[in-house]
Amino acid sequence: MSDASNLCLSCGLCCEGTVIGFVQVGREELPLLRDLIDVENTTGDGFFLQPCKKYCDGCTIYARRPKQCAKFECGLLKSLDQKKLSFDSAIEVVKEVKQLKTTIESKIALLQIELHSQSFYFQMIELNKLLQKNTSELAFTQDQLNLIADLKQLDSLLLKEFGDSMF
Repeated sequence: MSDASNLCLSCGLCCEGTVIGFVQVGREELPLLRDLIDVENTTGDGFFLQPCKKYCDGCTIYARRPKQCAKFECGLLKSLDQKKLSFDSAIEVVKEVKQLKTTIESKIALLQIELHSQSFYFQMIELNKLLQKNTSELAFTQDQLNLIADLKQLDSLLLKEFGDSMF
């Protein structure tokens, strides 16, 4: 198995809703995918929100996954393919993102912030909007300031390494 395949299998940040929030599904794919995934249908095309319900420590429908999933290459994968980054370094980036995500989720729970989206990607957008409502940093608690710093760090890391920003 190639380093690229091993990286994708080790990562899963796109499938579990950290790097992207939804997957577009073409109208020709709808009949095949409807039996596999809950696809929302809009004007002939469809989509489904991340996290993908068919992702459980790996894609359980890999051979029949949507075209957008098969074609998706994050910046980290591209850097690996272009030999700008070693496999071990790429895995370290994935571990860093996963650890930061866990830290943010823990802080959200500690601060008892209620978010409505199931997707981490959309939760971070929702959280960012909530935090921006209070523009005076003097009104933030230290825990909230730490959460804001973690959000900025995660977004910066996702933009630098994966080529995608949440905000």
